[in-house]
Amino acid sequence: YTKRRICVLKGSTVDISCTYVGYYYTTSSFWFRSDKSTAEELSRGPGYSGRVEYTGTYRGPFSLRISDLREEDSAEYRFTFKTDNFEWGHSFPGTTLSVTGLQVKVTPAAEGQKTLTCSTTCTLTDNPNPTYIWYKNGKRLDEPTSQQYSSNTLVVLGHSVDSYSCTVEHHEDLHSPAVCEYELNYCST
Repeated sequence: YTKRRICVLKGSTVDISCTYVGYYYTTSSFWFRSDKSTAEELSRGPGYSGRVEYTGTYRGPFSLRISDLREEDSAEYRFTFKTDNFEWGHSFPGTTLSVTGLQVKVTPAAEGQKTLTCSTTCTLTDNPNPTYIWYKNGKRLDEPTSQQYSSNTLVVLGHSVDSYSCTVEHHEDLHSPAVCEYELNYCST
């Protein structure tokens, strides 16, 4: 397997690949989740319809592409194949996929200020040190591009004035849920 662990954003697309180096050509092959009781071909599994694509020739490399990732796609994925002489892959460890969403965490700072932190539950494999993009009331802020953002609290008649969300560069279409400044909770809009 090219990578043994992969962490990617919810809603994105992932490629998982492995290479078979050997003399025999494969006669059949498929990808499956190791947490299922039987090795069921992934593309036939519930929830994967239209989101799974296989690539590879008789000798590999073999790739699995899953699009529109969901948190429930987090699992270990394995590849198995048969040749005229043997069957391989059911018992070997595969690639563990973790699917994470972006989240804004709010921490009180100096009086009248809060520190907002854009976070994921695991380090993104394809972007371990991402450039963060912040949005205020749905509009992109030019600065900062760091994981943390400080905001001044402004409350008018008990209603939230500003909402914030974040994303990372190259995944601008995948925003965190918005956080309302007054309630320090997810916005209803």
